[in-house]
Amino acid sequence: QVQLVESGGGLVQAGGSLRLSCAASGNRFSEYTMGWSRQAPGKEREFVATITWGGITYLSDSVNGRFTISRDNAKNTVYLQMNSLKPEDTGVYYCAADRFSPIRTMTNLKPRYWGQGTQVTVSS
Repeated sequence: QVQLVESGGGLVQAGGSLRLSCAASGNRFSEYTMGWSRQAPGKEREFVATITWGGITYLSDSVNGRFTISRDNAKNTVYLQMNSLKPEDTGVYYCAADRFSPIRTMTNLKPRYWGQGTQVTVSS
């Protein structure tokens, strides 16, 4: 069982930046593909970014060039650096994890573990 705890959400003006963190429990963090998704009010959850256990990153077209995903295996933590934020980036951001999984596990929103989410609100 892996527990994921997100932090770093908040209220920011358009054009601003936030960094989300996701801390994972357990001692096999380096074996997990990690990801972020988000859900806006009244909309379905959508994939945002992922970093594989091997360090390969993939981001959705809507955030590519503005967001960066990274991981620190020594700290069991994955980060989502969000720059040039837009009001349409508003939503609850969820961390996800799945051991040795391919990128499509995250893009298809089918990971084994999910965090509880952290709210990001971007004002115009």
